[in-house]
Amino acid sequence: MKQVYICYDTITGIFSAIHDAWKENRNGEAGIALRGRMTPQLFCEYRETAESEKKSIAVERLIKQNLGYNTYWDIYHALLADDSEKADAVYNTMLAARTIPDSRKIMEHLSNPYVAKVFELSRSVANEAHLFTEFIRFRELENGVLLSEITPKGQVLTCIADHFTNRFPLENWMVYDKTHKVFLVHQAGKNWVLVQGEELNPETAGRISEAEGEFERLWKGFCSSISIKERENLALQRSHLPMHFRQDMTEFCDSSVRSAHLLRRP
Repeated sequence: MKQVYICYDTITGIFSAIHDAWKENRNGEAGIALRGRMTPQLFCEYRETAESEKKSIAVERLIKQNLGYNTYWDIYHALLADDSEKADAVYNTMLAARTIPDSRKIMEHLSNPYVAKVFELSRSVANEAHLFTEFIRFRELENGVLLSEITPKGQVLTCIADHFTNRFPLENWMVYDKTHKVFLVHQAGKNWVLVQGEELNPETAGRISEAEGEFERLWKGFCSSISIKERENLALQRSHLPMHFRQDMTEFCDSSVRSAHLLRRP
């Protein structure tokens, strides 16, 4: 009977489930399912898997040693995606690596549907994270903290953290992931941390500094003034700046600015 290991949708949780499945079912059929996102199947035995930092580290070490660092980062990014089948795809990709002469080249075997799935999810998350490094907009609050709110599909905060830490090392700033209810917090001169289980207070977030209000007005005016109506190309605009990102961008925050187009036909 197929053993299905149920885990939390976190890197630690998924790696813990992979550890148990790998150890207990080397010659049997097994699968990984995310808690709250699984579809029960017949002739399967389901097991709850607790998060274990020790197991997670062991799986991370296993992947890096046998599949290589590049494959590890492909797997890491894939597990940040919003997909209910990602954990099972990663587990089966690791199993597939055992069947080829050079396990470090597993991500080249895109004919395998599980490998193709991991590859696709990894590229999707990496691309989204890259776009957020360009499209994030910070605003200064009354207390001097820089705040940005984003609505990502994947859990991209850890992917963009180092970028903004290097860019604003001496600033106090926060990025709030509204989709997953997670804060990326950076204190001036220190490393970043993730804060989970908290929600953003709209009243506090709306208290911007006096200078910020003026800068926002100037920025919106600039974005509106550079638009040339006769050269509007809406399809090209959506290609360069997808609608998904605009809801949290200063220049698109009200109806008057939403109609101003930043990208034009070259």
